[in-house]
This record gives sequence, C-alpha cells and structure tokens, in this order.
Amino acid sequence: MSVGAQPRKVIIDVDPGIDAVVALSSALFDPRLEVLAVTAVAGNVSAEQATRAVQAIIEQLDPPRWPRIGAAVEPDRAPAENLSFLSGSDGLGGAEFRVAELHQRHPSDKVLNDVVRAAPQEVTVLTLGPLTNLARCLRRDPTFASQIGQLVIAGGTYAVPGDVTPAAEFNFFFDPQSARDVLRSRATKTIVPLDVSAKTVFDYGLLERLPGEETRIGRFIRRVLPHYYRTHRQQLGLEGVLLPDVTALLALTQPELFTTKRLGVDVETAGEITAGAMICDRRNVAQWQANLDVAVDVNSAGVLDSLLTSLEQAAAAE
Repeated sequence: MSVGAQPRKVIIDVDPGIDAVVALSSALFDPRLEVLAVTAVAGNVSAEQATRAVQAIIEQLDPPRWPRIGAAVEPDRAPAENLSFLSGSDGLGGAEFRVAELHQRHPSDKVLNDVVRAAPQEVTVLTLGPLTNLARCLRRDPTFASQIGQLVIAGGTYAVPGDVTPAAEFNFFFDPQSARDVLRSRATKTIVPLDVSAKTVFDYGLLERLPGEETRIGRFIRRVLPHYYRTHRQQLGLEGVLLPDVTALLALTQPELFTTKRLGVDVETAGEITAGAMICDRRNVAQWQANLDVAVDVNSAGVLDSLLTSLEQAAAAE
C-alpha cells in the first residue's frame, strides 16, 4: 500500500472451512484492507455451525480491529451433497474451539446491507461461499447491487468439471438461484472459478514455511491444516491442498497475478443433472451481454509467494 493510501473497505462473506482459516489469517492483518465485517453463510457446514466457526476464527486470531460478525440463516433448500468431509463437521477440522456466547446476533444479510449502505460504492464484498446472503439483500432491495463498490466471487467453473457434480462447483450448486440472481445483478463483478483456484496445489512444504508456534496465527493454522491435508489425500487423492478462498482473496489484493476475460455468464438453476453449472457465452460471436470478468489463468508461483509473505507480515503484526 502506497504511503498515504487508505485501506480498502471489505466485507468477507464465507462458509467456513479450513481454507477460510488461512484466507482470514491473511486478510484480517493486511494493512491494505479494512475488514469491516465477516458474514457467515451455510455451505460447508450448517448455518449455526458456520456462525460459530466464523466467531471461533476471529477469537483465535484476535486481530487488531475486530470486524462485525453476521450470523448465517439456514437456506430454504439446501442440497444433500456437501463438502464437510474436507474440513470436518465444525468446519475447523474437528478442533471444536470454544466461543463466547453472543447475546445479540444480527443476520448476515442485515450486516451486509448496513455496512454497504453506510459507505455507498466504497465497500468491496468478497464472497467465499454460496451467494445466499447477497441474493437476500438483492431481493429485499434491487438497488443494493449499485451500492457495492466491487464484488469478487469464488465459485463456478469456466472450462473444467465441477467438484460436487460433473457440471457444478459447490458454491453455485448449493444455492443456484442465488448465484443466478447475483450474477445477473448490476454489481461490478469478478469471478474466480474452480479452474483457477485448482491451478495452485499447496504441497506439504507449506506446513514447514508457516509462521511458528510462538505466534497466534502459526498455532491456529498448524492446528487445523493437517486435517485438510489428510482429507485431500484420502478423499481427493491429492498430495497437497487446494485453497480457493486464498486464491479469491489474492484476486482482490493482487489482481496482477490473474488473467481475466470479460464474458456473459449465467447459472443453470433447473437442470436435473446440471443445476449450479456456470455457463459462459464463449461462442465466436457472443450473443449474451458481457456482465462480469472471469479469471481464466493465474500465476501459481505468485500465489504461493504472496500467501507466505502475507502470513509472515500478519504474524509480525500480532
């Protein structure tokens, strides 16, 4: 961040998993960002567990400035399939951190609406889970989209198979109607699809290069990340882990690492075997109006270096 530059106002909307731990460990200490709120959404785990996990992450990290916390609400129709096997039933590798009991909880969509409208067109929203909360804001008031400064979305696929069905990536599959509503909104949008986040596999060497046990960040990440390595090996056959939340965060903080295309994009909502599929108009003569930027490539070495640098800086800032 250049001298005198103001940090970027950000809301992070997340269905907590272990990749969210790593992303939030970086974001909450990044001097380039002012994280105003972290809003929970059901996805990897239930709404109640997602809220507790967000609270646990913030309490464990104890950042210099605590963001507001938004409580997740159960979706109307959650699919049976989920990815909880990767991060555990609590979203944090079964660590079961104790959290303080909050006397008053505000729903995530209310927190999103309040924070964005308090600084119109100044707040960037980074979504790392299903788009349920954003869609609720839009359904209440369609002008909400024009109040968002920028929207960065982790989700969908551009040219590769899905991860929860052959057609669909999990975040869009979990709530396809909300994904469609958000993609069709007037917000300025960038999508970081599975194609790009899967290009960077973080091997076991990452564990050796994390901040040490003497730091809060180091202790916290080292407690939960081994579970993620085990489940990626056992369930996905990978000798490393994918961190899509980290990749999406870097699309916000270091966009120069990414190659993007301006495309017309929509989401299938009714297909018996294609629900949640992200459809891009890639015809030679496109007929759909381009409505967002899609990341199609990334500098994987730059992603790893940037993550390690940001975690080192975060640990030093504790």
